[in-house]
Amino acid sequence: MPKTLLTTIVKHCNTLLRTNAIGDYDGAVNGLQAGNSGAVTRIAAAVDASLATVKLAIAAKADLLIVHHGLFWSPAHPWTGKKYELLRLLMENNLAVYSSHLPLDAHPRLGNNAQLCAALGLKNLRPFFVTHGQPIGFQSRTKISRAKLAAKLARATGAKPRIIPGGGEICQRIGLVTGGAGGDLKLAVDEGVDTFITGEGPHWTYALAEELGINVFYGGHYATETFGVRALAAELSKKFKLPWEFLDHPTGL
Repeated sequence: MPKTLLTTIVKHCNTLLRTNAIGDYDGAVNGLQAGNSGAVTRIAAAVDASLATVKLAIAAKADLLIVHHGLFWSPAHPWTGKKYELLRLLMENNLAVYSSHLPLDAHPRLGNNAQLCAALGLKNLRPFFVTHGQPIGFQSRTKISRAKLAAKLARATGAKPRIIPGGGEICQRIGLVTGGAGGDLKLAVDEGVDTFITGEGPHWTYALAEELGINVFYGGHYATETFGVRALAAELSKKFKLPWEFLDHPTGL
């Protein structure tokens, strides 16, 4: 059975994703979040690190779990109840966890945003949506009807998007940032887009989108962020000749 040192994979990921150079939320804790005995024979990928996905990774016989949302978004202690069970399962089953949040969002080839843009057929991409010191999304000039873009987004993600039709029926300058960027509509408008694709947003953004005259597509936080972990795991599989599997645990949100 082929195997690769965990340290080798972590070093490659950190270099590839520029992990130490990309700013992020404190809870992201990008990089290796849980170690194992030192070797990797099988990779699993999931959007979220949770008790449910850890159990799926164990069932898949993985010893490395690649995630977008890591273990430490909520308080990291105390390790009791479900948190204790998660820690116990990681240790007893030799499962390492590597997490990449904004570094994976921002990657120009493997990132959630680049991958979803490609799935939508958006070309001539330009940097878009600066957060934590760097742009993480992309914008594209094109000409497509709102209805056709909605259909493309549904096909790409497998989920029907929620649409705020605040702008024109023809979308000409599209900005895309996966995940939960809906609360930053003003930032998108300030960067000149007439259509904003993201995962989710709060209720008040409906009235704001109408006020600002922008189309908003909420494709689902989970549904728009399966792309990056899939692409990263496939990249690692190809480089290190290791099998990999995507663990689908949709939230519907």
